[in-house]
Amino acid sequence: MQRTPTLPLPKAILWDMDGTLIDQTAAIIRAYGDVIESMGGGIPDPAVIRRSLGGPMASTMALFIDEADLDEASKRFRLRFPEIMFDGLIILAGGLELIERAHKAHISQVIFTNKHGDTARKVSKYAGFSKYIPICIGNTDTEWHKPQVKLTRYVLEQINASADGACMIGDSPTDIETAHNASLPCYCIATGAHSTAEMLEAGADAAFNSLFELKAAFGL
Repeated sequence: MQRTPTLPLPKAILWDMDGTLIDQTAAIIRAYGDVIESMGGGIPDPAVIRRSLGGPMASTMALFIDEADLDEASKRFRLRFPEIMFDGLIILAGGLELIERAHKAHISQVIFTNKHGDTARKVSKYAGFSKYIPICIGNTDTEWHKPQVKLTRYVLEQINASADGACMIGDSPTDIETAHNASLPCYCIATGAHSTAEMLEAGADAAFNSLFELKAAFGL
């Protein structure tokens, strides 16, 4: 029987949000579809949208919308998504428990995401994460976005943490690239669009089928 890897207890955790702590895919895909269709882009393939999640919103839009119309599409998405963002929202099992255990173990934590900052903070409060992780940094909060190393360094500064002993927890190749650009290990969860095998192939330092498995690997 395959044993769960044992990981060193981190000094700081940088959490991704979508696909890692929550599944908001239904509302996200619906918002993209509504905007793209309204701008004459036809009905987008939900599977294509799902596979693109984790990167900047404009990158997903660019798969369906001409570059000249991207700014308008992004504005429409930011108006549409808040109207439906809690529809079908799933708080992924084991996430809040792991966050609470890490908090009790005095591990610094922060959420940072390519989701719009204000939206991300509303979701964090709704899901109960903000009780233990008061700092949540999203897209438009800074001039950077994942996987830029300047953003990761900025995020570490906000929780007075160094890269030494810190880790990132995510669910996508974007998260892996983000972590490795800043010399952090990335532990991935197969709760999003990618399997453990795909994430290990993309360079994840470890990959798990659930947040419960990751919690056990940390010994929390």
